[in-house]
Amino acid sequence: MFEFLTWLEGSALGEAMRGLGVWSYGVFNLAHILGISTLFGSVLLIDLRLLGLWSGVPVRSIAGPAVPLAATGCALAALSGICMISTNATEYDGNPFILIKFPAIALGLVNVALVNGLPAWKTALIREPSRRQQRQLGVAGGTSLVCWLTTVAAGRMIGYW
Repeated sequence: MFEFLTWLEGSALGEAMRGLGVWSYGVFNLAHILGISTLFGSVLLIDLRLLGLWSGVPVRSIAGPAVPLAATGCALAALSGICMISTNATEYDGNPFILIKFPAIALGLVNVALVNGLPAWKTALIREPSRRQQRQLGVAGGTSLVCWLTTVAAGRMIGYW
């Protein structure tokens, strides 16, 4: 891990980030927070619906605007996060919260891919799914919430280590 962090910090991106000036890290941090909040807010709405809240609202009505927002938030959070970590990557070596955050992100993204492949999700985007499909979607929504809450909590704790 240290080798990768050393490479990232010494990369052209790391050099560029350190050369941008005193305000650049703060701007990237704000972009990261905006990305995280956009991602998590959108995911929260979808997951709560999959868990059975607002059952009178079709999944497609929530997913229609929330899925593209979540994807945009995820991209913004990832890009700004990579830029921020490259600034002083070696300082994160040994931080246990990094070792929690990144696997949680990976599991969250795997969950998204699995949900998109579920016939239950495809059905829910068209009409009300069966009870069995609703249970599948509920498990997926709960898994998603655990992954993204873990990501947010671990990410917040990184700075306190």
